[in-house]
Amino acid sequence: MQYNFSNFKSELKKAEEFLSKEYSQLNIGRASPMVLDGVNVESYGSFVPLKNIATVGIEDPKTLRIAPWDKGQIKGIEKAIVGANLGLSVATDDMGIRVIFPQLTTETRQTLVKVLKEKLEESRITVRHERVIVLEDIEAKKKEAKITEDEMFAAKEELQKITTEANANLEAIFEKKEKEVLG
Repeated sequence: MQYNFSNFKSELKKAEEFLSKEYSQLNIGRASPMVLDGVNVESYGSFVPLKNIATVGIEDPKTLRIAPWDKGQIKGIEKAIVGANLGLSVATDDMGIRVIFPQLTTETRQTLVKVLKEKLEESRITVRHERVIVLEDIEAKKKEAKITEDEMFAAKEELQKITTEANANLEAIFEKKEKEVLG
């Protein structure tokens, strides 16, 4: 009987997607609408994602243009962006809101790399946690005599290969984003 790693592989894929999503939401000095994905605006008594009440577009490499569908929402949107503490400048005009991305300093870049490393470590912890769960399952199947000892060792070997590959993928995502941040 071959051990089924499909659940494990899907959990590792989720860890990679989490890391990519977290990295896409970081301000790296270039205008990216994804940075505002986590911003929720109070609209008519409830909090809604910014993209549900306005159009977010790139005006130039350092500026986003937010055009709310209801001009009465401008103050709320401005307040939400400032409150999100993303390190962005906000300017309001009659067309909507301009979000300006400041030039990154060397110190800011180094701080950003630390944040990137923290997010990488969070993803690695997820991978390790999932690996332990699968390892315990393999050993439990061996104790219940559902798999032979040879199958157990083969499954552990395959588990290690998959884990090593997942960690290499996470590292590649980190290195790509680190190069982007450091310029």
